[in-house]
Amino acid sequence: MKTALVTGASRGLGAAIARTLAPDHHVYLGGRSSESLSAVVSELDGSTPWPVDLTDHEAVARAASEIPALDVLVHNAGVAELGTVEESTIASWRAQYESNVLSVVALTQALLPALRRAGGHVVLINSGAGLRVNAGWGAYAASKFALRAFGDALRQEEPSLRVTSVHPGRIDTDMQRAIVEHEGGTYDGSKFLQAGTVAAAVRNAVDTPADAHPTEIVLKPR
Repeated sequence: MKTALVTGASRGLGAAIARTLAPDHHVYLGGRSSESLSAVVSELDGSTPWPVDLTDHEAVARAASEIPALDVLVHNAGVAELGTVEESTIASWRAQYESNVLSVVALTQALLPALRRAGGHVVLINSGAGLRVNAGWGAYAASKFALRAFGDALRQEEPSLRVTSVHPGRIDTDMQRAIVEHEGGTYDGSKFLQAGTVAAAVRNAVDTPADAHPTEIVLKPR
């Protein structure tokens, strides 16, 4: 059976992606703690909890060394802190860059041997903010632009791998609720993409025949 690792798999989009891969992949479920992953682990037979703080790069390297080969790596974990350039703090910029970029780089570096062995597929869950910037989204967008650049570089440097950047619009998740609250709006999840829809797009990319390389997927709510 093929193997997959999905970060941020305890809920929302990460859990939805794990569900789409689980029927024919042994899925490592990435999350901050075993407790946070328990519900998804109990739901997906044969899955393995992979509780690691992705900002602890030494812990990431140790945990990654236990995975001998990896067919699919989905970088889904990330954070968003909104605010204008004037009101945002350097600490906020640094935290988002650490979580949304450097943690992705460190985990990918640690898993490159396993990915190369399998001729694997790296999927980067980016954002519409990785393609354009809106007022008040500067720090988050900057991290997502950097994530896109990382994916572009990895794709050129590792020709045995496939690297797909996924840029969804707003998704009906807990993170989106917090964003709408920050914006002072009224939450209506029906206006946004559903997590299962984005997960299906990821699955379609993974299932793309080997003669094709799905480099970028952009999804917008209708």
